[in-house]
Amino acid sequence: MSEKPLQLHDGCPQPRPDWVPDDCGPTFTTWVMQGVRPSGAVNAVPPPRRRATLSTEDYVKGVLACDPGVLGRAITLVESNAPAHRRQAQELLAALLPHTGRARRIGLTGIPGAGKSTFIEAFGLHLVGQGHKLAVLAIDPSSAVTGGSILGDKVRMELLGRDPRAFIRPSPSGGSLGGVTRKTREAILVCEAAGYDVVIVETVGVGQNEVAVRAMVDAFVVLSIAGAGDEMQGIKKGVIEMADLMVINKADGENIPRCTAALAEMRRVLHYLRPATEGWKTTVQTASARTGAGVADVWTSLQAYFATGEQTGATGRRRRDQAVAWMHALIEERLRSDFYGAEAVKAMRGEIEQAVAAGRIAPLAGALNLLAAGGVTHERVLA
Repeated sequence: MSEKPLQLHDGCPQPRPDWVPDDCGPTFTTWVMQGVRPSGAVNAVPPPRRRATLSTEDYVKGVLACDPGVLGRAITLVESNAPAHRRQAQELLAALLPHTGRARRIGLTGIPGAGKSTFIEAFGLHLVGQGHKLAVLAIDPSSAVTGGSILGDKVRMELLGRDPRAFIRPSPSGGSLGGVTRKTREAILVCEAAGYDVVIVETVGVGQNEVAVRAMVDAFVVLSIAGAGDEMQGIKKGVIEMADLMVINKADGENIPRCTAALAEMRRVLHYLRPATEGWKTTVQTASARTGAGVADVWTSLQAYFATGEQTGATGRRRRDQAVAWMHALIEERLRSDFYGAEAVKAMRGEIEQAVAAGRIAPLAGALNLLAAGGVTHERVLA
């Protein structure tokens, strides 16, 4: 097989495959591209330009102007665990705090397959059509490889994501309690400061730990479907007790009779449960995210709920209680982080864990030894 003579290409000789016609001109673009030039110089690709670092003032201005790019970076900042980012995040939240508190905060959960993302898109399109600005904090499952968000919810909300009046932020759950990220509360405040008057927090799944969502929102909506088995088992009783509104989704086509029967059954169940919010009787209704039937009625029910909460003062009391509980949660988190980050604790932790696992020492003894290493005396622990 003959080898074609070297020809100049891009300033240096390059070989051409033997099947290239002899009489081809420069318009015949098949070449064998070499990664390293004969001289040894590498064809380096310039690195991508780094985004400019934003000051706290830049963040504040961008969030208040509802700049989507700055808003996304601000939420990333408050989610960061880096010490420098934590300090700047606290400065940012302090500056934004006077502009928060005016949004309707709604938590939404449901059994897998209930159509949470599809329902939120239909519900969100209705809200923006009514003149509202909507922020959706979709708590995505975390990637097992990178720990980041899988972004499934944002993909499923394609139409809503293209609407300039809506902002969708997927965040990785990171295996946290109830599928809610540690910084979701701060993200709610950032979205409120940006002018979004409705904020929806969607969780990964359903279970007793969804109390984490209830502790940061005004209204708690549980989405279910008919035909998923015993309703009391499909969506646990503890979750139903926290619900302000139950929605039986996928009430369309041949599924309507089953949804009607599930509606009657759920009303009987709710009759024996204590309402989650003072002065409000938990309601249940059907809807179809696919056809849009009943979606507007869900918002009507939520408006009635918010009006009741304002009249009775329940919403204000709940937010004050949530703020205090949030403070204590942050204290516990910081103490835990500082304790396990102490050099003396890190030096002893592995050895003590192995001793406890092997049964050489009792768990209490192991805990006391680690606490002592962290500067907490036995007397203070046992007191």
